[in-house]
Amino acid sequence: MPNTTSLSIHSGLPVYQSGKSIDDAKAAIIMIHGRGATAESILSLASEFTNKEIAYIAPQAFQNSWYPFSFLQPIKSNEPYLSSALSVIDNLVVQLINKNYKTENIFLLGFSQGACLTLEYAARNPKKFGGIFGLSGGLIGPPDTPRNYSGSFNNTTIFLGCSNIDPHIPKERVDETEDVFLKMNASVTKKIYEGMAHTIIQDEIDFINAILNSK
Repeated sequence: MPNTTSLSIHSGLPVYQSGKSIDDAKAAIIMIHGRGATAESILSLASEFTNKEIAYIAPQAFQNSWYPFSFLQPIKSNEPYLSSALSVIDNLVVQLINKNYKTENIFLLGFSQGACLTLEYAARNPKKFGGIFGLSGGLIGPPDTPRNYSGSFNNTTIFLGCSNIDPHIPKERVDETEDVFLKMNASVTKKIYEGMAHTIIQDEIDFINAILNSK
């Protein structure tokens, strides 16, 4: 990765879209891919969702990774990549708001590294979103990281799904993430799946579909 302090690391890269056009959709979901994956790969998940009035939006990370080291490493070790990645999500949210989307009609979804990024963005920018889906992820930082987030989710639905034996995501971090979001007035559903691989399963898709179809 480049030696830079700029927030532009991930800027200017492709943003892919499927479903309804942003101008015509009733809601939009920003989808964040995992380490080593692509925007196109996470966007393919949109085919599992049945609401045809949603715009699906997926940005691409530089060299297929949002930040270089584990999400459990000191936050500074993942800078400036982490800040650049967070700004990608924020810019997309702002673009949607500028197109007259209410935040209640904006959803956030991420898998693995993308889930960690999505959840960290949400914690730093709490709003009444349509829903937030963290698939095999948790808040970023080493154990005992201060969680001095402020603000309220105003009962936003937040879904946390993960295996009890995930090789990348400790269950304790998922539990901690749940506690943080509950304190920030989110409506949290956490599902820990026994023996699940590091993947996305139908039960998670079904939960997301139910939320998307309620809009």
